[in-house]
Amino acid sequence: MKIPLKIQKQAAELRDTINEQNYYYYILNDPQLPDSEYDRLMRELQALEKKYPALITPDSPTQRVGATPLSSFPEVVHAIPMLSLANAFSDKEVQDFDKRARERLARNSIEYAVELKLDGLAISLRYENGLLVTGATRGDGYRGEDVTPNVKTIKTIPLRLRGDDYPRVLEVRGEVFMPTAGFNQANQQKIAAGEKVWANPRNAAAGSLRQLDARRTANRPLRFISYAIGEVVGGKLPNRHSEILQRLQTWGLPISKYSKVVKGIQACLDYYYKILEQRDSLPFEIDGVVYKVNDINLQESLGFSSRAPRWAIAHKFPAQEVLTQIVDIDVQVGRTGALTPVARLAPVNVGGVTVTNATLHNQDEINRKDVRVGDTVIVRRAGDVIPEIVRVLPEKRPKNTHPYVLPNKCPVCGSEVVRIKGEAVARCSGGLFCAAQRKQALQHFASRNAMDINGLGEKLVEQLIDKNLINNIADIYTLTHEQWAGLERMGNKSAVRIMQALEKSKSTTLAHFLYALGIREVGESTARLLAQHFISLEKLMQASETDLVKIPDIGPVAAQSIAAFFKESHNLEIIQRLQAAGVHWSENETTPSKAPTLAGKTFVLTGTLISMPRRTAKARLEALGAKVSSSVSKKTDCVIAGEKAGSKLTKARDLGVKVIDEAEFLALIQFT
Repeated sequence: MKIPLKIQKQAAELRDTINEQNYYYYILNDPQLPDSEYDRLMRELQALEKKYPALITPDSPTQRVGATPLSSFPEVVHAIPMLSLANAFSDKEVQDFDKRARERLARNSIEYAVELKLDGLAISLRYENGLLVTGATRGDGYRGEDVTPNVKTIKTIPLRLRGDDYPRVLEVRGEVFMPTAGFNQANQQKIAAGEKVWANPRNAAAGSLRQLDARRTANRPLRFISYAIGEVVGGKLPNRHSEILQRLQTWGLPISKYSKVVKGIQACLDYYYKILEQRDSLPFEIDGVVYKVNDINLQESLGFSSRAPRWAIAHKFPAQEVLTQIVDIDVQVGRTGALTPVARLAPVNVGGVTVTNATLHNQDEINRKDVRVGDTVIVRRAGDVIPEIVRVLPEKRPKNTHPYVLPNKCPVCGSEVVRIKGEAVARCSGGLFCAAQRKQALQHFASRNAMDINGLGEKLVEQLIDKNLINNIADIYTLTHEQWAGLERMGNKSAVRIMQALEKSKSTTLAHFLYALGIREVGESTARLLAQHFISLEKLMQASETDLVKIPDIGPVAAQSIAAFFKESHNLEIIQRLQAAGVHWSENETTPSKAPTLAGKTFVLTGTLISMPRRTAKARLEALGAKVSSSVSKKTDCVIAGEKAGSKLTKARDLGVKVIDEAEFLALIQFT
């Protein structure tokens, strides 16, 4: 089925928006959209990908669980992934979930465990021989942050399990949250101390648990509730989810007193509406309820989709709505030059949180809703600070208002603002010369999956741009030790470290380099595809739109963006300067996509590799045509086991899957 160009553009914009919001929500703990708007965007993308499966890309937010962990804490790899749940927003969606489950199981009715959906931070606690050894955040579902010293300060988390009948290894999953009373008291203390207050209890819990000094966490009123288990070794648990929770309670782990076991989906809905009535009187914030098939054997029969279990679903509460007024409309300029209008609101309390702004997306959205400065609007919030403008109340509109039109000059650099026909987004034409774009472009260039310049974070980037030390990304390699040492909070040692990181980053791969350039429509998977196909940068730069669109998974929009990028003389000049500075890669690291030597083979990486980072090993395998999976199954062709390989290695041996060590892996990629 040929996908219309308009649909391809729509999907690309949705992917960019959702990935950007994931960064703010999961990494910075500073959400820019309400849950309701994020969910709407995700559902819109899911609907497009369902109708047009060819739109699905490996880096689509629908194919991932979440985001990467913070670099401030050691990394923990979850033995069993902490997958997110699918969401339902209506009774019919819940009923459809139940119908699918009953049809798969050939049953007339299902027993469900029903629970509150706490609005906090997911955590995994690992107990070995009854002792708490690790506390880790969910992270991206596969890798989290080691926050063990912090979780040990939470009084509701036992340091040692009660009794003596617990498994040798027990991973307990649950939610760390801050009760409403404790949140209000803590914010009063912040006000008295002249500090910035927390936006809501979820942010307060996340921020408290991510304190580098555990003594600060100990002073925060955090609580923990268990709701699931992860890896279990050397012990047997009951065969029902509800009974497992009861067992956890006997071992000293807290569980929710609001959980129940019900029969049939109507009883689930009855529970939902009863809890909805009680929502405002609960001592903590929740944003819905969760239904889980209670029988563990039935859970295993239902299994998982690509990103969520088929035996559980979260039934979200409706968003909360209030009236407020638009005081002004500002414009923000993003990394790609996109202009995003933002409504500044008269402060209004929505669900216990004061909100002051809302994104207006683009000019088309402003025109559709006829949003003007001075308008009274209905805003909707569901657990976040920035709301969605649902609609304007024209009957309350002041006299002499005017339709809002985006400026024709960039508010940052004064360059002309252009809007390509058929696109919703207006963009600054200043490119790498626009200060707003330079900051974001440099942050992207230095990011882990791009050039991986360790230590070059947002604060340093801001100083470099604000002090006019660099005008484009190539300038980063020209700075002297004195210039680095002269920056705020740097000094000689820090300057040495950042220069070492810069030198190390010069040795990269073509795929990482292409991704680092920040070409529109070129994410990690597209960059890898281009590197595999062209092998050399020179051949790629000479490719026309016609050449590019012939490559599988490269659509006309991406082809246009790539070709246009390499036609710009200033882009070519920057690439030449980067190569002159010593940025290089081996063309032997890529293999033409026309002749993959490991095509059709599925590999799994486990443990630590000495010779290269895991992401590099993954890239090498994918360049040879292999698929790299995160879990071991009977369909796995080979498991590569590094040092300290864990449960994946054990499972591979149990299933009879071929296992090779690092030396064999290096030989494989060298001679294939």
